[in-house]
Amino acid sequence: MQAPEPQEAHRWLQRLVGEWKWEMEAPAGPDQPATKHEGTESVRPLGELWTIGEGSSTMPDGSSASTVMTLGYDPARQRFVGTFIGSMMTHLWIYEGRLDASGDKLTLDAEGPTFTGDGEMAQYQDEMEWVSDEHRVLRSRVLQGGEWQQFMEAHYRRVR
Repeated sequence: MQAPEPQEAHRWLQRLVGEWKWEMEAPAGPDQPATKHEGTESVRPLGELWTIGEGSSTMPDGSSASTVMTLGYDPARQRFVGTFIGSMMTHLWIYEGRLDASGDKLTLDAEGPTFTGDGEMAQYQDEMEWVSDEHRVLRSRVLQGGEWQQFMEAHYRRVR
């Protein structure tokens, strides 16, 4: 089997390859101030068609957290595809997404458990936006009451 030729979307993903440091603020809960978190991410290529991002950080309780994100592009579906897992969760997130017209924003749709822990599922979006080749932003939203509610924004800065 011959590997397919990389398309422009695959080359877009290769921009992620490198070492990154990130910081974010996230709500701690009702009537509580946002908490700040930071971590690192190492993104490597898997051939010319996929990327694998491995992240590490410290959870608010002081424990370590590790994450793995895979991203690729499926020409047959004309969609970006991928997965996300974390050591602090049991859900396998399955992504399907698209670039906006500017080519700077990738929106990844996924389904996952609600924040309430009631066993119900909700629709989520992770939006990755390039500010420059050295800086990208990741925003996460959940669909609640028919409207998208952002609950996280992380800024990634290239270390190398």
